[in-house]
Amino acid sequence: MDYRFSQKMSTMKPSVIREILKLSSDPSVISFSAGNPASETFPTEKIAAITADALAVDPVKCLQYSVSEGYPPLREELVRWLGQDYGIDFSHNSLLVTSGAQQGIDLVTKCLVDEGDTILVEKPTFLGALNTFRSYNANLVGVEMEDDGVDLASLEQAIRSSHNPRFFYVIPTFQNPSGIVTSLAKRQGILEICRRYGVLVLEDNPYGDLRISGQPVPTIKSLDETGRDVIYLGSFSKLLAPALRVGYTVADDALMAKLVVAKQTTDVHSNSLAQIICAEFLTRWDVHDHIALLQEVYRKKAGVMCSALDTYLGGKVTYQKPQGGLFIWCTLPAQIDMPTFCKEAVKAGVAVVPGNAFYVNEEETCHSFRVNYSTPTDQQIVDGVQILAKIVENSL
Repeated sequence: MDYRFSQKMSTMKPSVIREILKLSSDPSVISFSAGNPASETFPTEKIAAITADALAVDPVKCLQYSVSEGYPPLREELVRWLGQDYGIDFSHNSLLVTSGAQQGIDLVTKCLVDEGDTILVEKPTFLGALNTFRSYNANLVGVEMEDDGVDLASLEQAIRSSHNPRFFYVIPTFQNPSGIVTSLAKRQGILEICRRYGVLVLEDNPYGDLRISGQPVPTIKSLDETGRDVIYLGSFSKLLAPALRVGYTVADDALMAKLVVAKQTTDVHSNSLAQIICAEFLTRWDVHDHIALLQEVYRKKAGVMCSALDTYLGGKVTYQKPQGGLFIWCTLPAQIDMPTFCKEAVKAGVAVVPGNAFYVNEEETCHSFRVNYSTPTDQQIVDGVQILAKIVENSL
């Protein structure tokens, strides 16, 4: 039988990162392409203990259907933690537990965007979000970035010139892929501009706990005194383990009612056992101690990567030293063809992601590539950068 696919599928493409991961499945290939957290940060013993206790005490609660909004004790813990550490006011907002933050992106788009409506994004931005937006046949508009976040004048111009702009998707803290931290002034500016034009802000914060230097900057959601202008996304993927697939969305009560209905048509509710694991972790142990452990691991790994880049690619690559997160955005001289460079890198045993994969228009020229320092070992980081340096030297 010949399949006739929907028009929505015509805009969807395989993830460039996932395709590169296929090429790098050979254990001899050093992967700088993944966005995986370091496996040594997984609290495996604590998760095992929580799981054993939960199944022994109340297996039905772990295995039966649950409420769509999320496991109540987890929601209570998240409201307390997000209010205390991230300044989020829940007086007019509700929290929905999702199957990863990725589902939050999908549900928000499903509820707010009709075909042809505009979604504004940073340039570059998270590939997973771009693919979700494309699946709804949205008109995507990329907004230029500066060293301290999106260019505000460009954001306002993009809003003014776009058809029915619905929201601005932004990763203000340790942005994926650039690693940029949006300044407080820029966060305030984003909120003010979007509010003035009636455009929502979709704030994605998967890396906020992974700060390795500098001072924390308030979330945009915490600046939203009305509670209606910013939708906030978070996740346990980088905090505990990505396979749990537990994320959360914070939104105004009226919007949340629609998000819950949208979730019911998608998966009814998120994994109950995984939610119990997250709730018990937050209850039994001090999450700040765990975060400190994560930060120490990533501080060391980022240091190894930056040292290797400076030693072997100094003068040939430019990058911002990361304040946190999992990535470094590297820019090469313009005469180096980026697609060719990335292909040569994989052939030589190192997988990196070409920068244009994170653009609205993947055909646009980009002289940057993204590397990840959380997944490879320290020795792999050094060896991999040396291989990249040889390719750059040959290209020049």
